[in-house]
Amino acid sequence: MAYPDDLLGEDEHVVIHKHPHWKMLFWPIVVFLITVAAGAYLAALVSNQSWHLYAWIAIGAIAVIVICWIVLGPLIRWRTTHFVLTTHRVMVREGVLTRSGIDIPMSRINSVQFRHGLLDRLVGAGTLIIESASDEPLEFDDIPNVEYVHSLLYREINDDPSDDFHPGHSRGER
Repeated sequence: MAYPDDLLGEDEHVVIHKHPHWKMLFWPIVVFLITVAAGAYLAALVSNQSWHLYAWIAIGAIAVIVICWIVLGPLIRWRTTHFVLTTHRVMVREGVLTRSGIDIPMSRINSVQFRHGLLDRLVGAGTLIIESASDEPLEFDDIPNVEYVHSLLYREINDDPSDDFHPGHSRGER
């Protein structure tokens, strides 16, 4: 899904648009499967009782509450979190009812790093760390293919045609 073009400048193009890595949905999916299995087991267990209809309603209500709270919340958070790299900036947007976002212009980025442990490497995710000119480093967790995103971002920073980079002139001296 492309990022809305009305949020981009005239000569700005989306280079990459990602949601957080699917690993943030692992535990909610496990909870969903356990909830469905436990609900089905309990419903079958009380099916021969005279009060089984009330028990089924209670089991269903508890299952719906658990699924809404532990499964749908993270799923909606995952779906509404966007990491967008354009030709001019890095944008992060998140939230449904309360939206928040940050834009980092390419010209303000001093360094880009990534970090991923063994589990992150196995699933293909990691943390992207962006250090801008005036702020503390910003860390973006659960970025899919973080090494690829890191190299794209590095390329966008250093291949910017409007960049006044000259030999002997570092980006931090602007």
